[in-house]
Amino acid sequence: MSNNVLAAQLYTVRDFTKTIEGVTETLKKIRKIGYTAVQISAFGPVDPVAVKDVLDSEGLTCCITHIGYDRLTGDLPAVIEQHRLWNCKHVAIGGVPAPFVGDGPEGLKRFAEIANHIGRKLHEAGLTFSYHNHSFEFARTGGKTIMEMIYEGTDPRYVKAELDTYWVQHGGGDPSAWIRKMKDRMPVVHLKDMVIQGRSDQVMAEVGEGNLNWPAILDACREANVEWYAVEQDICQRDPFECLATSYRNLRAMGLK
Repeated sequence: MSNNVLAAQLYTVRDFTKTIEGVTETLKKIRKIGYTAVQISAFGPVDPVAVKDVLDSEGLTCCITHIGYDRLTGDLPAVIEQHRLWNCKHVAIGGVPAPFVGDGPEGLKRFAEIANHIGRKLHEAGLTFSYHNHSFEFARTGGKTIMEMIYEGTDPRYVKAELDTYWVQHGGGDPSAWIRKMKDRMPVVHLKDMVIQGRSDQVMAEVGEGNLNWPAILDACREANVEWYAVEQDICQRDPFECLATSYRNLRAMGLK
């Protein structure tokens, strides 16, 4: 494992990255917290060259991105060039487009075929392609969970995992077990915690501030040869930069940096 593995998933601060001025200020704040890497996600229509300049000036690595399905299927050469510009090796999609899920096992089979095609093209370009889960993938269809169908139906050479610890737990899965299942197939993991509010509401929290078993999760990540640990919090109960800072401090205390 490299010395610096923590990254900030910028979807957490998506409200602040709609313009290049917002991106610039956001990346300055992220670097000030201590992060040396980021995942680019949900940016507004900003110039990739300008983004590259800010990354370089702040000493930040782009370790992975989230790219929409339409761009992956309709503009892949430009996606490849953008990642080469950013020196970013890893590409991910944020989930199965709804129409594929609605078509049941046959739709998921078609998605797997398309994902294999995208992943093969990215592999040939020296990049990787990962799938990011939520909790709906733990629904069962045809006797299997959607998660099982996606990963059994795709080639490990071409389709990797970007497991999200919160969403695995939310779906009733075991984050540590799923991480181990994806050994050598998961360059990036998403870290967020879960707390309970009221009698039963599951709420996202900063890493180390909730109920997930972090010693077991981090041990599994090391065993699975995860390269990057990306902190994400889709919904924050306070300032999202403070949330990213709290997760960063807690993960440093757990031995990451």
